[in-house]
Amino acid sequence: MSWIILLFALGIGLIAVEVIIPGGIVGTIGGLMMFAGCVLSFMEFGTLGGMLAVGVALLLAAVSLYIEFRVLPKTRIGKRAFLTSEITGVSAAFGNEALALVGKSAEALTMLSPSGYVMIDGTRYEAFCQSGQAPAGSSLEVTGADNFRLIVSLSNPN
Repeated sequence: MSWIILLFALGIGLIAVEVIIPGGIVGTIGGLMMFAGCVLSFMEFGTLGGMLAVGVALLLAAVSLYIEFRVLPKTRIGKRAFLTSEITGVSAAFGNEALALVGKSAEALTMLSPSGYVMIDGTRYEAFCQSGQAPAGSSLEVTGADNFRLIVSLSNPN
C-alpha cells in the first residue's frame, strides 16, 4: 500500500513540476509513475482496488491540472512564472511592400557579395545581388523579393 501511495505522490509532484520545467518529459514520467501505482493496485487489491486507484489517479490528475492552469496563474508566483504578453510582429520583413519595390532603382550602400544593403527612396533594405557582386555605390534594379530580402541585379547602362 505504501508503494502505491508513494508512486501516486511522486507522480502528482512531477506533473506539478511540469509547469516549471516544460518539455513534457517530467510530466510523462509522473504519469507513468501514477500508471505504475494503478498496476500495483490491481495486483495487490484486485479489480475493485485497481479501479478505485484508477479513479483516484484520474481525479488527482484533473485537480492538479485545474490548479496549475486556473488557480496558479492568478497567484503572485504564477504571474511571475507565466507569460502574459504576446509578440504581434512577423519575421518576414516584406509583405505587399515588396511588390511595390519591384522595378525600382536602388543604390548599393555596401558591397553586395552577393548580399548587402541597398537604399531605395531613402529607406535601407537588405538585398541579394543576382549578378554576383556589386560594388558600393553601383546602380541596381529590384527584380524580386524573397522572405527577408530584396533581389536586385545590376542596372543596364542603356
